[in-house]
Parts: sequence; structure tokens; C-alpha cells
Amino acid sequence: MAAKSGRLGTWLKMLAVGGAVCIGGPALVLWVQPTDEELFKRYNPDLQKKSLERRYEKQKDFDDFVTQLKEYSKSDKPIWMVQEEAARKRKEEMLRKDFLDAEEAKRRKEAMRRESGLSSNSDS
Repeated sequence: MAAKSGRLGTWLKMLAVGGAVCIGGPALVLWVQPTDEELFKRYNPDLQKKSLERRYEKQKDFDDFVTQLKEYSKSDKPIWMVQEEAARKRKEEMLRKDFLDAEEAKRRKEAMRRESGLSSNSDS
């Protein structure tokens, strides 16, 4: 009988220590870890100013990212494949826009040459 009471005491000690570690550890971390406001107050005033200026921009970027993820998730394909396709489409659109802008600049340059009376055959 004495052996059983020794085992029971050991089990109770193990449960108590385990509970203290499992509950006390995270509680200690929460107690020691500073909040976001406390960290912000410790910032240099210049960093506080920059952080406040960029807060709206970062929030907007995050919201745009989440919106895009929601759109991508509507597809049957995996998200990373849809993201690659969207990036490829954006790149093609940018190239097309740059080409059209270059063509427009070329037309304006040619029109200015004609207006000023310079020959249009000369290459620059």
C-alpha cells in the first residue's frame, strides 16, 4: 500500500508541475511582453512620425492583398498558379502600355518636327 501512495504522490506532483509549466509559461510571456502601444511609445519621435505616416498606406496594401487573395481563391486552380497568371497579365499590360506611350511620344515628336519645319527623315 505504501508503494501505491508514493506513486499517487508522484503523479500529483507531476500534474501540478505540468500545469504550472503549461499555464504559467504563457502567462509569464504575456506579462513580460510589451504591448504594441508600449513599443510605439519607446520609438524615437522621428520613427513615430514615419510609422504614423505609413500606417494608412500599409493598411491599404494589406487590404488590397487580402482582396486579391479572395479573388484568386474563387478559381478552381491553386492560388499560386492564379497569382502567377495575374502577375504575367499585369506585366504584359505594363509592356503594352509602355509601348503605346512610346508610340504616342514618337507621334508627338514627329508632329512637333512638322510644326517647326524640320525634316521628318532625319534620325535621332
